[in-house]
Amino acid sequence: TSHKSYRPLTVLTFRINYYLSGGFHPMSFHVTNILLHGGISVLMLDVFSVLLGGLQYTSRGRRLNLAPRSSLLAALLFATHPVHTECVAGVVGRADLLGALFFLLSFLGYCKAFRETGNKEGTHSTFWVLLSILLGAVAMLCKEQGITVLGLNAIFDILVIGKLNVLEMVQKVLHKDKSLENIRMLRNGGLLFRMTLLALGGAGVLYVRWKIMGTGPPAFTEVDNPASFADSVLVRAINYNYYYSLHAWLLLCPWWLCFDWSMGCIPLIKSAGDWRVTAPAALWLGLIGLICRALCSADRHRRRILTLSLGFLIIPFLPASNLFFRVGFVVAERVLYLPSAGYCMLLTFGFGALSKHTKKKKWIAAVILGILFINVLRCVIRSGEWRNEEQLFRSALSVCPLNAKVHYNVGKNLADRGNQTAAIRYYREAVRLNPKYVHAMNNLGNILKERNELQEAEELLSLAVQIQPDFAAAWMNLGIVQNSLKRFEAAEQSYRTAIKHRRKYPDCYYNLGRLYADLNRHVDALNAWRNATVLKPEHSLAWNNMIILLDNTGNLAQAEAVGREALELIPNDHSLMFSLANVLGKSQKYKESEALFLKAIKAHPNAASYHGNLAVLYHRWGHLDLAKKHYEISLQLDPTASGTKENYGLLRRKLEQMQKKDV
Repeated sequence: TSHKSYRPLTVLTFRINYYLSGGFHPMSFHVTNILLHGGISVLMLDVFSVLLGGLQYTSRGRRLNLAPRSSLLAALLFATHPVHTECVAGVVGRADLLGALFFLLSFLGYCKAFRETGNKEGTHSTFWVLLSILLGAVAMLCKEQGITVLGLNAIFDILVIGKLNVLEMVQKVLHKDKSLENIRMLRNGGLLFRMTLLALGGAGVLYVRWKIMGTGPPAFTEVDNPASFADSVLVRAINYNYYYSLHAWLLLCPWWLCFDWSMGCIPLIKSAGDWRVTAPAALWLGLIGLICRALCSADRHRRRILTLSLGFLIIPFLPASNLFFRVGFVVAERVLYLPSAGYCMLLTFGFGALSKHTKKKKWIAAVILGILFINVLRCVIRSGEWRNEEQLFRSALSVCPLNAKVHYNVGKNLADRGNQTAAIRYYREAVRLNPKYVHAMNNLGNILKERNELQEAEELLSLAVQIQPDFAAAWMNLGIVQNSLKRFEAAEQSYRTAIKHRRKYPDCYYNLGRLYADLNRHVDALNAWRNATVLKPEHSLAWNNMIILLDNTGNLAQAEAVGREALELIPNDHSLMFSLANVLGKSQKYKESEALFLKAIKAHPNAASYHGNLAVLYHRWGHLDLAKKHYEISLQLDPTASGTKENYGLLRRKLEQMQKKDV
């Protein structure tokens, strides 16, 4: 219902983590991610051995690793690449990890289709081909890009199994060669059959997903992906290509990493005079050069490696390319998890080619070790930044100072820690960078409301709901401000609008109840609070207000019934124990009231009112020494409590009179 992400298997693993750890305890979530990345890195060793060394089996069906050192280096480069930190350290990266795991298993399964045939022309195991398609479907149920493994399998089959020479075929077409040699090869090799299976399998999986998700496009906003909302096709094309070059730069130099690249982080390129157009030009020059080398090289080994590297680099990235549908980001490090394997292959191949043409092999080894060391160091630094919100958000300020969301998150973190003055500064900057940032306006309005700067708070919240009329939270907060300004009719209307846009909104019902209580509309207040507790049975404040209102209006029996009902649902809430204890005390159920007071004090021993009201109970009950003790404790905790002082004075005079009478 949001951005068309249907990832049931990823969600299932989160549910398993939640169940096994007994709640939202992050340790097991993170350990799972680390284990997945470790397992994928080990699998990469097998994948790279096939991609770099070719696919050959012994007579016993055991696959040969013809490039052990190259595949190990590529796997190490993959395992330590800093761009993967987001997928591993961020819990939501589980989707990319699981998708990659089944992507690789699908590819290796496809390779096994030729295990028992010895690569004889026209022979394969249909079981393994079908299993590979099934694993591709599983990968897609973890993350959408998992389905692209079928495309990689097809390219691998054509180039490695079918030994198709693309350049030779193009030349024959250009020269109008009537030879049907290639067609016969496709038929005899069983390639057409396997391509048909892959195509039908992919189409079937996509059809099932389409039936589940429907045909509507994902719902994204302009701030998520501004280029996709540009009117000019040329502007869109230039910016998309610029985004590709930024992703490529993150693979080459993963030093500037950021948890979010949206909200103005990367301004749009609107003219050819912008110097940034050189980045996509450089990217395409590099890609075209690699493609030419892949197609035109006389060395079949080089052709295979370069083509498969480019396939691994480009094919898994296609769903994130904006070519087929709009995506909800500008740059995202997580989408590079699988494409980085192609980059690691190219880098490994480059080092291999360089070592063949130079005698200074120790220098090359030193450079490789240096790259691995720098990668590990950057991973450690970046993982440290992911350890808590403050470090993560502040690390983004130097990378994306124009990103309103970064300033918003820093401000929210400061507000959560009680530093409202600094939070206001960051919220104001977020609104300055993005004048339509309604969430920043809402949070800033909330802080200003708490600081009693009600006029500005009302202006901000009114602007937020004007920009986004269905923003229920802003409507509710606007109602709270209007209530504080004694504009009760406007406040009621704001609360009603919030509930209209979010039917299940217990906090809004709670605040509406407070408004009705201020207006002495007691029945309406009770109904509103009852709605809040129906929607959210653990809404302690709503329960408490019902008990207190019924108590204050003399409905002790009803107040007691509501209090008992509330404690059944929230048995450990000390504030409910306190409110019900007060009601029971007034009903002269002293023993039960005392037990609840003592239980509340045990849960919250430093609450002066708890001791003060228990003292009042003992005072009424005739346990004057206990009353004196708790009055004194209450006054120690809150010396300014006038009611407690007055009651304590009455008790002391009564005790003095009793002493005189005894004398």
